[in-house]
Amino acid sequence: MMSASALVRSVRAAAAMTQSDLAARAGLTQSAVARLERAGTNPTIATLAGVVAAAGYRLELTAAPRLAPLDERQLLERLAMTPAERLARFTASSRNLDQMARRVRRVGD
Repeated sequence: MMSASALVRSVRAAAAMTQSDLAARAGLTQSAVARLERAGTNPTIATLAGVVAAAGYRLELTAAPRLAPLDERQLLERLAMTPAERLARFTASSRNLDQMARRVRRVGD
């Protein structure tokens, strides 16, 4: 994902415009465009869309489903194990779950 500042710089450069050119078209000052191009800027979507439009582009926002969080450390640990070690770990985990389920059933009775 591109930052707002990188997007403004990118569309301005692609349109072969100076900061002053873009500012004039967007109805802003050159210093305002410079601030928008500075890292960490947080313009509103309306401001960003206006500046992008002034450079001859259209701002498009999309949403995509998030992937489930993944514990990469745990994944790397498992991949470092041999298949036999993974099977032994799985068997032990399964046994522990069975024991916990039996205890819960006894408490619930």
